[in-house]
Amino acid sequence: MSMPLVLASGFTDVRPGLIFWTLVTFILVFAVLRWKAWGPILALADERERQITGAIEAAKRERAEAEKLLLEQKMAIADARREAAELVRKNQAEMEHFRDEMKASAQREVEALKESARRDITEQQKKAVAELKALSVDMAIDIAQKLLGEKMDDSRHRALAQQFVREVPAEDASKTPRA
Repeated sequence: MSMPLVLASGFTDVRPGLIFWTLVTFILVFAVLRWKAWGPILALADERERQITGAIEAAKRERAEAEKLLLEQKMAIADARREAAELVRKNQAEMEHFRDEMKASAQREVEALKESARRDITEQQKKAVAELKALSVDMAIDIAQKLLGEKMDDSRHRALAQQFVREVPAEDASKTPRA
């Protein structure tokens, strides 16, 4: 038995036939891949690039919209705070005005009560003076009757009393005590 003799060749040995068939195989694989795989792969890559670009643009739009909404929310919060502060200020002003009105009303009532009390005191003084004059007249008539010893009729008594009252000096209104 004879064995075919295989020549061992080194890795660095140049063999033109192997090079030729390697190049032919490479070109055929390259052509088939370019014809069948390269187009769809590039189409998929382009589609994926468009999807990514669209997603980035959509994200930018959504971010801009979110920032716009955030700004609107901040403005709404600021407006709400301003309105709340304005309401508080108005309520304080209204309460101050109400308090001032109540104070003025109470002051008017106090003044009215004082004036009413002064009128009542003046009326009571006048009544007391009138009663005192009437009592003085009656006392003067009784004293005069006793001193004169004569009886006078009622009209004569009244005329004499009236004369006595006119002679009694009128009391000065400025000397009357006030409350």
